[in-house]
Amino acid sequence: MANKDNLFKIKHNNQQPSQGSLLISEPFLQDSYFQRSVVLLVQHGLDGSMGFVLNKKTDYVLNSFFPELQEFDDIPIYLGGPVSSNRLFFIHSLSEAIVPKTLPITKGLSFDGDFNSIKEYILNGNPVEGKIKFFLGYSGWTKGQLGGEIDADSWLVSDEAKPPFTLLADGEAFWKSSLELLGKEYETWTKFPKDPHLN
Repeated sequence: MANKDNLFKIKHNNQQPSQGSLLISEPFLQDSYFQRSVVLLVQHGLDGSMGFVLNKKTDYVLNSFFPELQEFDDIPIYLGGPVSSNRLFFIHSLSEAIVPKTLPITKGLSFDGDFNSIKEYILNGNPVEGKIKFFLGYSGWTKGQLGGEIDADSWLVSDEAKPPFTLLADGEAFWKSSLELLGKEYETWTKFPKDPHLN
C-alpha cells in the first residue's frame, strides 16, 4: 500500500526567484498568512526580499479611510503580509506620467508612487479593478531566508506576474490557476487536501 506522505509528495521547481517573480505556496502550508497564497516579489536581492500576498482579501475597503472616496464603488484591500500590517501599500499598471515616483517591478507592473496621484486618478472616475491593488502590510525575507524556504519546498517560483492577471488575483482560485500555468505536474497540487493527514 502506498504511503500517504509519498502519495502527496511535493517538490519545488528549479526556477530561481527574482524581482517580479511569483511565489506559489506548497499545498499543505499551514501558515495563516501564506496558506494557498501567491506572493508577488517587488524586490529581491542579496540582502533580502519583499513581496505582497496577492490573493488574500481583507474585510477593509479603501473608501472607509478616505471620505472623498466614499461615494465610489468599494475598493478592496488585501493582506500583503505580516510586516507593517498597519501601513497601506499598492501596486499598479499605470504609467509614471499618471503616478510619479513609482518603482518598476516588471513589465507593466509598478510599486508605490505618489499616493495623491492615485487618489486623483480614482476621483476622476478611472477604473481601479485590474489597474491598482492595495495592501495592508507586506511579506519580507532576510538574507538567505527565502532561498532556504524554497529549498525546503515551501514555494514554487513562476514568472507569470503579468497585468491584469496579477492585479485581478483573488482567493484560492488564483492559487490554483497559477499552479495550472506551470503544467500538469503542479496542476495535481490543486487537488490535494489542505491537510493530507485528514484524508
